[in-house]
Amino acid sequence: MNSIIKAEKVNKSYGKGENYFSALKDINLDIKASQTIAIVGKSGSGKSTLMHILAFLDQPDKGQVLYEGIDYHQLKSRKLDELRNKKYGFVFQQFFLNPHQTVLENVVLPLKIANIGRGQRKKRGLEVLASVNLLEKANSKTINLSGGQKQRVAIARALINDPEVIFADEPTGNLDSVTGKTIEDLLFSLNKEKGITLIIVTHDEDLAKRCMRQISITDGKIVGSQS
Repeated sequence: MNSIIKAEKVNKSYGKGENYFSALKDINLDIKASQTIAIVGKSGSGKSTLMHILAFLDQPDKGQVLYEGIDYHQLKSRKLDELRNKKYGFVFQQFFLNPHQTVLENVVLPLKIANIGRGQRKKRGLEVLASVNLLEKANSKTINLSGGQKQRVAIARALINDPEVIFADEPTGNLDSVTGKTIEDLLFSLNKEKGITLIIVTHDEDLAKRCMRQISITDGKIVGSQS
């Protein structure tokens, strides 16, 4: 199984002087294609910071992150934007949807950013909405959806560019247990059926145990890795 994302001696800190805080310390991590990875740790442990750096949403102070052997931090911002838009999908605890746009309009936003034509955007948008069982809500305003439906919209948006990796940061944190289980099942089915690499940041032990690997972080250091 080939590596898709590799972190080598990654360090990240914030602030200066009395406000200095070391968020990540010499992180080494090798993620294989089609794996499901849980990054676990208490609040403030550095797990979300690690996800942001793995996803090229933030830069390390030292070390490097490789995607399929390429350090995209060394490339121009346009190439970095292309990587995130084409290869990565994102699902967060906060849904980050425009409440006054339709479900379809929210889902196709990455395609609009990529200058894909209206007709093609609509066709692909309806396809991914069907894959998450929300086709009948395509023209509904997202403000009128339930929490579980909003998270499915967010997953559909993450799928719109047929990504190789989905990053999910506490994807069930705002949902009740039954709805959360439905969202979990959807994410893992995408891994199984499409081979999408799934990287989940969570404090939910049951969710973490469903993943192939659990990476435990304490005070910015990896303190355990279980398969």
